[in-house]
Amino acid sequence: MKPMSMLFSPTPFRNTTARNRLWLAPMCTYSAVQEDGHATDWHTLHYGSRAVGGFGTIVVEATAVSPEGRISPRDLGLWDDRQIESFSKLVKAVHAEGALCGVQIAHAGRKAGTSPALRGYAHAFEGTQDGWTLVAPSPIAFPGLDKPSELDAASIDALVEAFAQAARRAVAAGVDVVEVHGAHGYLIHEFLSPLSNVRTDEYGGSEENRRRFLIRIVDAVRSAIGDKVLCVRLSATDWTEGGIDSEATCRTAEALVAHGVDVLHVSSGGLLPASIPVGPGYQLPLAADVKRAVSGSQAKVVGVGLISSGEQAEQALVTGRCDAVAIGRVALTDPYAPLRWANRLTDADSVMPAQYWRGIWA
Repeated sequence: MKPMSMLFSPTPFRNTTARNRLWLAPMCTYSAVQEDGHATDWHTLHYGSRAVGGFGTIVVEATAVSPEGRISPRDLGLWDDRQIESFSKLVKAVHAEGALCGVQIAHAGRKAGTSPALRGYAHAFEGTQDGWTLVAPSPIAFPGLDKPSELDAASIDALVEAFAQAARRAVAAGVDVVEVHGAHGYLIHEFLSPLSNVRTDEYGGSEENRRRFLIRIVDAVRSAIGDKVLCVRLSATDWTEGGIDSEATCRTAEALVAHGVDVLHVSSGGLLPASIPVGPGYQLPLAADVKRAVSGSQAKVVGVGLISSGEQAEQALVTGRCDAVAIGRVALTDPYAPLRWANRLTDADSVMPAQYWRGIWA
C-alpha cells in the first residue's frame, strides 16, 4: 500500500466537499464561436474530460458579466438569462464525473476587446478591436490598447449589479463555486493597483478606497449566491515598483474573508508588462503569505504557478503553502494528469474511473 496523499484527500469548502485538492485553473479557450457568450458542445467536452481525468474542482474560464467586459469577442458570458441553459449542460457534465464545478466571473476593463489568443489570430495586445468601448477606474491605457473612459459612480453601481446577476445565473446553472476575477490586470485588479487607479473619490487614493469596488462586488455576489462557495482570484503582486505587493494583498485577503469569501486563489501579474521571475512553483510563496494572513479563519488558499508534477503539488500542501493546488497549462494537453499523479502518490484504483481500471499504469 502506498502512503496517504494529501493531494488526493477530500477537501471541505463551506457546505460542500471536493474529492481532492486539485483544481483546474480557469484558462480562456476563446471558443464561443458565435460570439454570443454561450457555452458550446466543445466547452462541455473540454471541461467534462477534465472531470473524468480526476480533478476535484473545475473552474470554468473567465466568463464576462457584460458584453463589453469580454477579453475577446469569443469569450463566454453570463450577462443574459438565455445563457444559463448552455452553462447548465456543461455543469451537469462535470458533476456527472464527480467533480465540483465553478465559474470565474469577470470584466476585462481596459484590457477588453482584444483578439482571441489563438493560433492564427493577431497578438492579443496589438490593439483594441474596432467599435469596442473600454472602461477603467482611470483613463490610463494598457500598453498597445485604446485609452479607456473613466467609470463614474452610476456606472460602478451598474457593474456591481452586473457581477451579482452573473453570479445568480451561475447558481441557476448549478455551479458549486463562484470565483470573482480580481487578478491579471482586468477591471477589479485595475481598481486595486495604484498604478492604474489614480482616482480621488471614494474608489481611489487609499488602499481601503481602492479595494472598495471589489468589496462591494463580493457583498453583492455573496447575497446573490447564498451558501455557495465564494472564491476571489487575486494577483498578489504587480511585479512593478509602486504597484501591489504581497503585504497589500494579505491585507486585502483579510478584508475579503471578513466579507464572506471562502477561498482565495493566489496568482500574480498582468497589470503591466513586467519582468517576472517565472519558474516551477514561482507563485507559491505568495500563496503562503496569504495563507498566513488568513490563518485564523476557515478560508482556504489555492496556490498556482507552473506546477507540473504530483510530487510538486504534494509538497506545496504538506509544507503548508496552500490548501489546494490549481493546475493550468499542464491540463491543456493532459486532461488525465490527476490520474497519472495519483498512480505515483496513492492507490490509482481509488481514483481511476471504473471504465478505465485496466489502464492503470504499471
